[in-house]
Amino acid sequence: MSKPRILVIDDERNTREGLGRALKPKYNVTLAENGEAGYKKLVQQPFDLVLTDLRMPGLDGLSFIRRVNTMDTPPTCIMLTAYGSVENAVEAMKAGAYDYLTKPVNLDNLEMLVERALESRDLKQENRRLKEELADRYAFENMIGQSTAMQHVFDSLKQAAPARSTVLLTGENGTGKELAAHALHNLSPRADKPFVVVNCAALSRNLLESELFGHEKDAFTNANARRIGRFEAADGGSFFLDEISEIDAAVQVKLLRVLEAHAFERVGGNESIEVDIRLIAATNCDLKAMVDAGDFRQDLYFRLHVLHIDMPPLRQRREDIPLLIKYHLDLFNAENGKNVTGVAPEALDTLTTYDWPGNVRELRNCVERMIVMTQDSTLTIADVPHEIRDAAGTVLVPVTTLPTASVLDMETNERNLIVQALRNCNGNRSAAARELGISRRTLHRKINQFNLRDL
Repeated sequence: MSKPRILVIDDERNTREGLGRALKPKYNVTLAENGEAGYKKLVQQPFDLVLTDLRMPGLDGLSFIRRVNTMDTPPTCIMLTAYGSVENAVEAMKAGAYDYLTKPVNLDNLEMLVERALESRDLKQENRRLKEELADRYAFENMIGQSTAMQHVFDSLKQAAPARSTVLLTGENGTGKELAAHALHNLSPRADKPFVVVNCAALSRNLLESELFGHEKDAFTNANARRIGRFEAADGGSFFLDEISEIDAAVQVKLLRVLEAHAFERVGGNESIEVDIRLIAATNCDLKAMVDAGDFRQDLYFRLHVLHIDMPPLRQRREDIPLLIKYHLDLFNAENGKNVTGVAPEALDTLTTYDWPGNVRELRNCVERMIVMTQDSTLTIADVPHEIRDAAGTVLVPVTTLPTASVLDMETNERNLIVQALRNCNGNRSAAARELGISRRTLHRKINQFNLRDL
């Protein structure tokens, strides 16, 4: 396997050549006498790591790093300078340097720092690959799931999206019904038209009727001007009625007419207004039971129930929980300036076992709370809210059986992956590294780390 490529930039010839001699036994080293010459070499061929002096005529080290970091795949940079100070170190790190060394350079420290920097680069590339794989395989229109249940939902949404037919989304609160509605709109021929949302439970009957259909001036007290309703605003697009079980009988009648005749009248008006909308409705109630109880019109139920997609609760797709936790770790790390890298096995067991009555919405809030409150880089069982720890029972889905990309205990996951790859390749480390998608050097380091030399 080819050696990592290192570019050394220093305007002092003795320093430049001395560093080159020290690094050449293990690395493919190129030398440059100043920042401009170094940048030209970097444009001509890729390098894994750059060691650059801080004070140089022309393009200095900080300016060089800032310029390099605008590249699509910038190399890792280490700053070298005879002017060792906290201010220079902070400025170099802000510019994008991996680390900072002062001259005269201690070669042992340099060797360790270069090794760490290259390992960090390898890990970032591996993480990027895993994230891309996660997005490709398990993400769909802001929904995440590798479970059979969610893959069925994704397939159903893809199939239903191009149609004009009404869709009824059912499922408990927090299962992602609004995300599914957005997906239906985004994947439909109406994607460039309005997507209008109304939560029926948030409005009284009179307000809901006016909100949906609009009203004429003086239609009721305080109706001081004509109001255009949401149906008119959604003309040509998609209309999402959330909590549709909450609408009363009078509004149900008017809604039925919209579905059957694609027309309605504003409150207090006689003019028939035609609209072209695709209706998507959602509920966490059993509409069929409401029909049987006389609380929901049967004819409206049939009109709504043309295409039916049920969103499964999180407790029925536990294998998706680690994926969702990983997604929200990245999200809330970025939002809160944190660097939480994983979840300890005991904590992940507890989170996977918990039934999540609030589903994905509850999980999202839980992960945000843990990330904000933790003082460590790994979430432990102590970070899990006590009510979740108390409620969690026997583990129903062992974490070790979950797919590779979803496991957040990175050390255990990496060890298991490496063991399996080495066995698959009969101990051939080059073949195992290719199967894992990592460098042979990284594999060698991991073998030593996990004491797998006998495999």
